[in-house]
Amino acid sequence: MTLNIGIVGTGHFSKLHSSILANFSEVKIKAICGTSKEKAVAFGSEFNDVKGYGNIVEMLDVEKLDAVYVCVPPMAHGKIELELVKRNIPFFVEKPLGTNLDTPSSILKDVKKKSLITSVGYHFRYKESIQMLKSILAEQQLGMVLGQWSGSMPMVSWWRQQDGSGGQFIEQSTHIVDLVRYLCGEIEEVFGYYGNKVMHQKVEAVSVADVGTVNLKLVNGVVANISNTCILPDRISKTGLTFYTDKGIIDWTPDKLSIKTTAKTVEYIDHSNPYIAENRAFINAILTGDKSGILSTYDDAYKTQVATVGALISTEKGLPTSLSSF
Repeated sequence: MTLNIGIVGTGHFSKLHSSILANFSEVKIKAICGTSKEKAVAFGSEFNDVKGYGNIVEMLDVEKLDAVYVCVPPMAHGKIELELVKRNIPFFVEKPLGTNLDTPSSILKDVKKKSLITSVGYHFRYKESIQMLKSILAEQQLGMVLGQWSGSMPMVSWWRQQDGSGGQFIEQSTHIVDLVRYLCGEIEEVFGYYGNKVMHQKVEAVSVADVGTVNLKLVNGVVANISNTCILPDRISKTGLTFYTDKGIIDWTPDKLSIKTTAKTVEYIDHSNPYIAENRAFINAILTGDKSGILSTYDDAYKTQVATVGALISTEKGLPTSLSSF
């Protein structure tokens, strides 16, 4: 059986997923939809027999697709996913689900009605080190977690605008929030502080915060803090999580897991490619109907979206935000 796949978007993640899917024997990339037909045609020229479209409705009316990948900026979500749900077409969507909760909540309601196969690009869940860490933490008493996502500001116009990206915590640090949920438990309350310290003086039209820190209280009593900044120079970054348990300290970065106990320190270098793993899980689910390999469904990813948007609301009100209110 060959699956006909459509791609919405012509940017980095569309290219990433397309390059992986092109190596799957059960998959044929059939159509590309871009912000213009010209962009879509140019993108599709890299593959054989791929048509380009500038409109999602036109693409879906013409093509018979088994699944669609949605790789668009945060502010562009909504119409695409709702059209796919209406037509019962499974979809993979890149994070975040939007800039707020209005659009994702509407999509989620329709997804639940159809029991549609969905997957969201929280790729770190598929890292071998994360799976190891999940097993390790299950055998220890976790007390506190510190996380961060620090780097330079992406120089695309939509990212610098609050109504385009939702801000760094929603657009980038969402990965760290998601890992806290996946590894440690559900989040009960968030309390954040954001600031504009540097980038609004260096770059035109910046409305997102460039520094921020958010405290999180988990349902199980674990406390966490996630901080982020986009003021660093290019090629300087620091991303990861530190776990404090009754057995010692565990540090995780995308490339390495370090476990420090009284007796010894053990390090594991992680060369696994989570993008291949998440694509394989989604494609297998469509082929077999078995969704168990998908580690982040739309339903689950919505809970991460609630936490990141809740943090933004907290900074605006200057008060903790209870996630049970959503």
